[in-house]
Amino acid sequence: MSHEKTQFRTCNICEAMCGLVVRYNDSDVVSIKANPDDPLSRGHICPKAVALQDFRTDPDRVTQPLKKVDGVFQPVSWEEAYDFAVEQLTAAQKTHGKDAAAIYLGNPNAHKFGNLLNLPKLVKALGTVNRYSSATADQIPHHVTSIHMLGHPMLIPVPDVERTDFMLILGGNPVVSNGSMMTAPGFGRRMDEIKARGGRVVVVDPRRTETAKKAGEHLPIRPETDAYLLLAMIHEVFASGLVDLGALNDNVKGIEALQAAVLPFTCEVAAQMTGLEASQISQLAQDFSKAGSAVSYARMGASTQSFGSLCQWASNALNIVTGNFDRAGGAMFTTPALDYVGMTSRKGQQRSYPEKRSRVSGQPLYNGEFPISVMAEEMETPGEGQIKSLITVAGNPVLTAPNGQRIAKALEGLDFMMSIDIHINDTTRHADLILPATVALEEVVYDMVFHSFAVRNTAAFAEAIFEPPNNNPQEWQVIAQLAARLSGANSIGPSPRQVLEMLLPQGFHGKDVSVDGLLTAPIGAVDLGPLVPNIQHRLETPDGLIDLAPDVFLEDLPRLLAFEPQENEAFPLLMIGRRQVRSHNSWTQNSQRLVKGRNRCTLQLHPKDAYRLGISDSQDVEVASRVGEITLPAEVTDEMMPGVVSIPQGWGQSNTTMGNATRELTVSINDLTDDSRMDPVSGNAAFNGVPVRVQLA
Repeated sequence: MSHEKTQFRTCNICEAMCGLVVRYNDSDVVSIKANPDDPLSRGHICPKAVALQDFRTDPDRVTQPLKKVDGVFQPVSWEEAYDFAVEQLTAAQKTHGKDAAAIYLGNPNAHKFGNLLNLPKLVKALGTVNRYSSATADQIPHHVTSIHMLGHPMLIPVPDVERTDFMLILGGNPVVSNGSMMTAPGFGRRMDEIKARGGRVVVVDPRRTETAKKAGEHLPIRPETDAYLLLAMIHEVFASGLVDLGALNDNVKGIEALQAAVLPFTCEVAAQMTGLEASQISQLAQDFSKAGSAVSYARMGASTQSFGSLCQWASNALNIVTGNFDRAGGAMFTTPALDYVGMTSRKGQQRSYPEKRSRVSGQPLYNGEFPISVMAEEMETPGEGQIKSLITVAGNPVLTAPNGQRIAKALEGLDFMMSIDIHINDTTRHADLILPATVALEEVVYDMVFHSFAVRNTAAFAEAIFEPPNNNPQEWQVIAQLAARLSGANSIGPSPRQVLEMLLPQGFHGKDVSVDGLLTAPIGAVDLGPLVPNIQHRLETPDGLIDLAPDVFLEDLPRLLAFEPQENEAFPLLMIGRRQVRSHNSWTQNSQRLVKGRNRCTLQLHPKDAYRLGISDSQDVEVASRVGEITLPAEVTDEMMPGVVSIPQGWGQSNTTMGNATRELTVSINDLTDDSRMDPVSGNAAFNGVPVRVQLA
């Protein structure tokens, strides 16, 4: 038996960054357990971390380059694969122009330090404007709001949950997600700590989520009306004379414009739209304003709707006008060891936003990418700039983007498609070439992005535990090699570790944090302390002020005021998504330990709706929207608000593309979501509030 070793490591499946203790030998994982001494996760772990070993040994995993020959994937050498990729990509661009190429980046890239360093090189080598990612499926309103209010897309405020007295959660379920745009592992315990010190947590959501149950205070709200609630709360703050900018008094502009903008949004108007009572809204605003410290956190349900940008703007504005911005217990900003904002600073640059508009329907481009909702139309529509070739990296938009079947059909019309991935899945099966990717235990881990969203400043780095199968290159090396061959570069550049060694001394903590120091840290990580006020020195707006009332949001308010309920006679119910502890997007569903047990891919609906429709628990129902229909089991529960139904995201894998037989039991919510529904300010897909019809199958 080979000698067992131990490594401290950060789980990089989701945003939580839980600290792990991995015991392993030369060939296998012996155990994966929580690190009780990790300063951020404090011993928290979820089932997904234990499944890290499954992705490495998955029998369905792609472990060698695959080229499609006469419709069948055949193994080829790396050299042949690289040559084929460069030949096909170059040919498509030579014939149709640079923008004929496109790239789609999936969620795992945000956790892969090497990919983040090298993907910009690949995009630059392609020279195309057609870049897409999962960001426009869930989070771009946060970035757009930060651009217009603070000057930089990554200046994202984070709830200081360690010290807050009042946390308002809109459309978020951090007990399950452990934070999203808020890295807060073990959030359930953090909620207990808030309440133990006399604080409150109030959850606003159409569904009584796991977070709402634990909070004990739940306000059910009609989908897509969160902006009404937030703006009415701001209205109440002004009307009650409770405005207090605190230490930011000289750093904020637009207070009068904001006050004028919220005048139409009275508590009475908001009550009519949200389904809440005017007195509830007024009291909520009063309690929030008068708390010792408070923070509004608006997440997935607030972002993935038609008014996602207005929600994030209003959430920031509420925190600012109540004195809860950049102060302990409010919305704060990290000072991570690697300063991602500083690395990508825009100070002194003259920029206009949105940066561009899409060719076909004129949707906005932010952060160098177009909305995923327009990718299909850009492939379908002839003319200069039509997408004719596509690279996907760790992404499965057929399952995770709206109207996935339209995307699947459009992929079939491409001249060339290649994927870097670990699976032949519902997207990559359309590819002409698949290059095998590496998984977490085969890669170095430094979570650059999510240290920037953490509720406490920490740092951790770990080397790869295992080599990739078949002596394959690292995923970052594959990306860098493609970039080098397309651009004619002589080398692929430094390794992720070498880059990190160069960057850490330039961060907030300078030479106090080093790669060697992180590797030898006795507990596997270093604690860099709680969040501290710092935004006054980091603002990147042209005038160095926080803009409370950017024109882009004020100009969108008439659309909100004209909003009418979306349900209709043909589609009388509204659909929302939901997240589950043992799922993360679509790629974790090939781990048997994560999918075993009862079928979790169900349609949740309220007993009143079930009774009216003649539906009993566990019966198969047909759910239809404007774009498609699916059949799945019903789950009757009073957790749902009447008139609203819920289906989980991330399911629907075809059992013809991956071997796990569980595929036969699930369907994809994105065969129902509508790619014509989006937030026009940011381009984010409006997954929530989709009108649907439900009937017995």
